[in-house]
Amino acid sequence: MSAADFPVDTIRPLLLEQFAVLDDVLAGVDGDRWFTPTALPGWTVKDVVAHLIGTESLLEGIDAPHVDVDVHTLGHVRNEIGAFNELWVEHLRSTPGAAVLTRFRDIVARRRTTLGAMTQDDFDAPADTPVGRATYGRFMRIRVFDCWMHELDLRDALGVPTDEGGPRAELATAEMFGAVPFVVGKLGKAPAGARITLTLTGPLARTIHLEVDGRTRVVDEPSGPATTTISMESGLFVRLAGGRVRAVDRLGDVTFGGDETVGRRIVEHLAFTI
Repeated sequence: MSAADFPVDTIRPLLLEQFAVLDDVLAGVDGDRWFTPTALPGWTVKDVVAHLIGTESLLEGIDAPHVDVDVHTLGHVRNEIGAFNELWVEHLRSTPGAAVLTRFRDIVARRRTTLGAMTQDDFDAPADTPVGRATYGRFMRIRVFDCWMHELDLRDALGVPTDEGGPRAELATAEMFGAVPFVVGKLGKAPAGARITLTLTGPLARTIHLEVDGRTRVVDEPSGPATTTISMESGLFVRLAGGRVRAVDRLGDVTFGGDETVGRRIVEHLAFTI
């Protein structure tokens, strides 16, 4: 990827729009609804917001809080990023939902100011990101992805559906679709010579052809008939890839063709997020 893949004039407005959409979703939450469980292990609606506050605070140079709980011992914490997330969740766990929303709005206001002053050179600058050393622009595209996924988490938990397509969704899922070759080849262990066609319907409809020849790569046109086909609705794909639902519970919503064993193995290993 080059700097041109992360243009400030594209990513910044969509990230700011994403912040505003999250605010709209949260504005209607009150009382016990803040404690509604989400698809994320151990996290309520309020905990998701605490996590968002934590990441944006990190980007503003605010140190993570000290908590008395050893977050590394929590069953769903698998790495240091997960442990960092839990510091903010634990720190704000006893804070009322309305106050957490106020803190979210405060940190978003700071981020709007910071992002508004940034140039393309700032976006092209090297930065540590959740996927390793990249650029600040890549980190901001990841922020769109993370915030968009958490918007879906909140909507699913609260029963507030939306159209899951559009420019924000396309930018967010660029991270997800970019990982498809890795998911199919490395995690799903598609065999050498396999030709995989993944078809998604719904708001993020697309057809992705992949071939395994030494490495797994996306191709515009397969060199022959697909050896395995996989079809599902895009919302299901997003939730499987994001680890929000278990493949074993949703295989009935997936249509396979060709070598179904390979297809099922790929679907069962779609989850790649932290």
